[in-house]
Amino acid sequence: MSTQADAARLLVRILEAEGVEYVFGIPGEENIHFVDALNDSSIRYVLVRHEQGAAFMAEIYGRLTGRAGVASATLGPGAINLQLGVADATTNSTPVVAISAQVGLDRIYKESHQVIDLVSLFRPITKWADLTPTAEALPEMVRKAFKTAQTERPGAVYLAIPEDVESAPVPETLKPLAVNVVRPQEPSPAQIARAADVIAMARQPVVVAGHGATRAHAGEALVHFAETLGVPVATTFNGKGVFPDDHRLALGAVGFMRHDYVNFGLDRADVLITVGYELQEFDPVKINPDGDKQILHIHQSPAEVDDHYTVTVGIQGDISRTLRQLADSVHRRFAGAGTGEKIRELLRAELEQGRAEDGFPLSPRRVVADIRAAMGREDIVLADTGAVKMWMARMYPTYEPNTLLVSNGLSSMGFAVPGAIAAKLARPDRRVLAATGDGAFLMNSQELETAVRENVPITVLIWEDGAYGLIGWKMDLELGRSSNIGFGNPDFVTYAESFGARGYRVTSAGELLPTLRKALADDGVSVVTVPVDYRANLELTDRLGELTDPF
Repeated sequence: MSTQADAARLLVRILEAEGVEYVFGIPGEENIHFVDALNDSSIRYVLVRHEQGAAFMAEIYGRLTGRAGVASATLGPGAINLQLGVADATTNSTPVVAISAQVGLDRIYKESHQVIDLVSLFRPITKWADLTPTAEALPEMVRKAFKTAQTERPGAVYLAIPEDVESAPVPETLKPLAVNVVRPQEPSPAQIARAADVIAMARQPVVVAGHGATRAHAGEALVHFAETLGVPVATTFNGKGVFPDDHRLALGAVGFMRHDYVNFGLDRADVLITVGYELQEFDPVKINPDGDKQILHIHQSPAEVDDHYTVTVGIQGDISRTLRQLADSVHRRFAGAGTGEKIRELLRAELEQGRAEDGFPLSPRRVVADIRAAMGREDIVLADTGAVKMWMARMYPTYEPNTLLVSNGLSSMGFAVPGAIAAKLARPDRRVLAATGDGAFLMNSQELETAVRENVPITVLIWEDGAYGLIGWKMDLELGRSSNIGFGNPDFVTYAESFGARGYRVTSAGELLPTLRKALADDGVSVVTVPVDYRANLELTDRLGELTDPF
């Protein structure tokens, strides 16, 4: 048995001091002391079936709570398996602390079994990566890891803990460091004044709100700003919900592969007021193609450099305070509601069309419409990467922040099922649905067993077409044909039941909504499979390609 004075127990006390509730991972021979020490702590160890799932769970937990999710793995292959979710977290500006074992210091410097330079592997995909050289370094290094991960812009960090460091004795006097929270700075009055002057001289300003606005809990201030000035608001895919889609000034989400309705609203703008927008969410060339718009960058971190994102005025500081001070400083009002109303009419018409479509396999519009009818305003949907994401992100109305989660930084496939587990743990009062294509589902479907074993009630909706549909869509658009995208599937109902979950198969359009409602009401894990007819993909892009200015 480990003693009370070993490094593993010190590490657990440090994690408790950081407010960690869950560690997602798979143990290995080299971190058994750490995993054992967790048994005597307030932290719940969630044993997963693949380290990639652990990293995605940590990411979604971090995204919903603002506190770093923790993923744990053994050395070598276990640590390497964490990397996709870790990179996804960094590119989606989400706090994650990834901790893995490493070989002992007595052999790390030479060729030896399972020795690989993990710190060098993680450094390009994290904000900070390092190895703990002594047990005495743990309080400082773990505190630095959480502070770095959670400070704007947040992202993932990585710590390697050598086997002999993890089991080393430590002085009883060695304690966790006090947790200091970094507070956003006050916006510069001079920059507020400069930005107010730009807005006052604008012809037609438009707000683009991104993921940073959601992280900053700036939704209320954003609504106040838009209503005070009469300025319409578009969001990125990652920013969906920070401004309600049923608000009279809402333009919808920007991020689709073609010039969508919302883009016409942005085309007319001479000033873009970006609020918490980050370039990896959506290429700025799509919202400022000629590079001629004035840009006001409002964020807690500076703007990235891009030829189509030349900032006229940048205001770095607390986003809510910035928006309220700016609203008070601009004494002009705009008539932005008309633009938003026309765009909302077009999107509503698509959703109504979907509700009326009764073909089988189902059109993606029908699936989106039925998901919206089944879910409450605050319930959470994770839309996995693929054609599912494109249909959900552009069409699914959202009314609260973080109620539609996508990966739009790295756009990783396979995050939705493990992510749904973390979402339910982070928000147990919400219903959680993972909407995923059949290709993405089978990348991490083994985590169904985790959800069943850990008694985490989630619903998985598989959009089944037997192909990598988004790639086929892109091939058809650019090459006129598609190839090497089709595959076979198991019987998803039997597959779900083999894990102890409930399985449902939709056999007609009218079955989807009642089946979804039944599955979401289950106090367990449910999998619903629905065949989808993606011929609507090309119909949509062809129609948008022919669309002229609708205003």
